[in-house]
Amino acid sequence: MIRERLIEPRSGLLMLCVLLLTLIGSVVGIIRGAATETGLLVLCGLAGVVLSIFFLCGLFMVNPNEARVLQLFGSYVGSVREPGLRWANPFFSKRRVSLRVRNFESGTLKVNDADGNPIEIAAVVVWKVTDSAEALFEVDDYEHYVRVQSEAAVRTLAQRWPYDAHDDAGEEQVSLRGSAEQVTSQLKTQIQDRLDKAGVEVLEARLSHLAYAPEIAGAMLQRQQANAVVAARTKIVEGAVGMVDLALEKLEDNDRVNMDERRKADMVANLLVVLCSDRGAQPVVSTSSSE
Repeated sequence: MIRERLIEPRSGLLMLCVLLLTLIGSVVGIIRGAATETGLLVLCGLAGVVLSIFFLCGLFMVNPNEARVLQLFGSYVGSVREPGLRWANPFFSKRRVSLRVRNFESGTLKVNDADGNPIEIAAVVVWKVTDSAEALFEVDDYEHYVRVQSEAAVRTLAQRWPYDAHDDAGEEQVSLRGSAEQVTSQLKTQIQDRLDKAGVEVLEARLSHLAYAPEIAGAMLQRQQANAVVAARTKIVEGAVGMVDLALEKLEDNDRVNMDERRKADMVANLLVVLCSDRGAQPVVSTSSSE
């Protein structure tokens, strides 16, 4: 595995000044040689011009948050990260690698979750290159590699857990919709493990889209609505039973009303019907008393 090796090339400003002076001197020599018809002076001037132009090709610029990877005839020489104008051997190839933070959103993927239900899922990945040598030499195209491996990690994550927790599984079951922090942490870890060999660091990874596939979305929506209705009815019944207990306790307090078990049962039934009904109750006034 090729690791990044930092080098410090010569200052480009100093070399630029030296080469420009050499170039000017060579041009002056050519002019004087032509004026005095001195062939040797003209040849030296031409050689100076050619060498000056050749060495000017060794100048290169390094921008902030950028690295230049230097190679000599296919061999890795080193990487330059210090910003500014630099000079190196003109035979060196100087490939630019951006070290800036980048992000991309994967396409919407259709995957089966742990329960076999088809879902749609997408993720946003924030990343940057930390090792310029690995990014260039360990993988063919590190940007394409990051995208493909991130989508593969998203698919693996979606198949590991169900979209939603089961009703009888309890709060400890991990689900894609209900365990956002754990899912995000696991997604980042999986992507980082795949991108370590490419010299890339994953700064953040989170789900940007999560939904049931269209063919089952209607059925799953009905299931969620049914669960919500059952939960609401359960809450209503619990409240109604508490209110009935309170009513019986208040009526029997200090022997205000004496009721036998049959009348208590009738009263409890009527109160539960009134309190649990989803419509307004219609009162019936009784004008006679039964023995």
